[in-house]
Amino acid sequence: MNLRESARAAADTIAERLAAPQDVRGLHHRQGWWPQSLAHGAAGVALLHIERARTDQGPWQRAHDWLACAAAEPAIGGTDSHLYYGAPALAFALHAAADRPGRYARALDTLDRHVTAAIRHRLVSAHARTDRGQMPALAEFDAIRGLSGLGALLLHRDLHTDGLQEILTYLVRLTEPVKHEGELLPGWWSHLAPSGKTSPDYPQGHSNNGVAHGIGGPLAVLSLAARRGITVDGHLDAITRILAWLDHWQQDSPTGPWWPYWITREQLRSGTPGPGPSRPSWCYGTAGLARAQQLAALALNDPVRQRMAEAALLRAMTDPGQLAATEDFSLCHGFAGLAHITRLVAGDAISPGVTDLLPRLLAPITGAAPGALADSLIAPPGGGDIGLLEGAAGTALALHSFHTGTPSASGWDTCFLTN
Repeated sequence: MNLRESARAAADTIAERLAAPQDVRGLHHRQGWWPQSLAHGAAGVALLHIERARTDQGPWQRAHDWLACAAAEPAIGGTDSHLYYGAPALAFALHAAADRPGRYARALDTLDRHVTAAIRHRLVSAHARTDRGQMPALAEFDAIRGLSGLGALLLHRDLHTDGLQEILTYLVRLTEPVKHEGELLPGWWSHLAPSGKTSPDYPQGHSNNGVAHGIGGPLAVLSLAARRGITVDGHLDAITRILAWLDHWQQDSPTGPWWPYWITREQLRSGTPGPGPSRPSWCYGTAGLARAQQLAALALNDPVRQRMAEAALLRAMTDPGQLAATEDFSLCHGFAGLAHITRLVAGDAISPGVTDLLPRLLAPITGAAPGALADSLIAPPGGGDIGLLEGAAGTALALHSFHTGTPSASGWDTCFLTN
């Protein structure tokens, strides 16, 4: 089989193993059983079957079964909800499944009320925190748990509401520098450790650069909105401020440019980050930041930056050391994520050679027999992960998208803030 056929066979096999919730509910899951989780649960698995149904590669009944599983209990709202869990995650999945006007309209209207209330509450809290001169928690603004993720949901829903404008306005404010104990810090500097908790290892907090939990997420959302012509006061200036920070901390090495995962106060003072480059993943590494900067370059019509971002990806994806640090198949920090981001970058690239990277990135996944691959993801000895972010459904979606060679029909990948 050629590479596309191998990708299809692997995606088909995983989809068959995840055909219905009852097929896997009794298995041991490393993350537990969280139906309303886009990251690890039924909502994320539903996206696999939704995308396959919308591209005529699988039956709609499977998508409906997984959506029903995800929505079996009342939707989680309020402060416990975010793009990857609860009402926003359900709204994301249902919108992806709405292949005709009116489908799931009543359920989406109900979920939208939960989402709107959550956004409103979070924005009030965020602005009040800023007014008090306090530092933000990562979960206030990041892609997974914060307002960047909720902004991505509204873009996915194509809802150009006051809520979207207010999120963008908040993100602009987040980029404005602040003074703390006599030092000028970026507005997104958090008092917490990268774990999102206080830690003696980070006594003065840190600035997080990642797409999943750091300023890469706001950069991506601001850039995606600007590309659609949706802007607020100071919008492009905010993009430029984030880029200036990344430029300041860009490190050049024989294997190409890279960015540290985060900067501590000691590193800020010394001007020297920790060692690297590290794993080039979506969540923290060069792949995610290269795509975010490519999107920013497209929003700003900056071909110089675009070529730099594409070159950074090219160098990282051909560096044996960085690829050796990639140890799993997931979308979050594995080969599926690297391959999918590379496909997206290639679709917008002005630099040659990006598409040529795909065989090498997919080989670790497609090199295994489809059944063995599915077993290793869904039911390994230590427990599996069926979900989107780090599990089988996400890997299968990346393989499916490579096989079809077309943009996502359902928009499943917009929750990664990459398109």
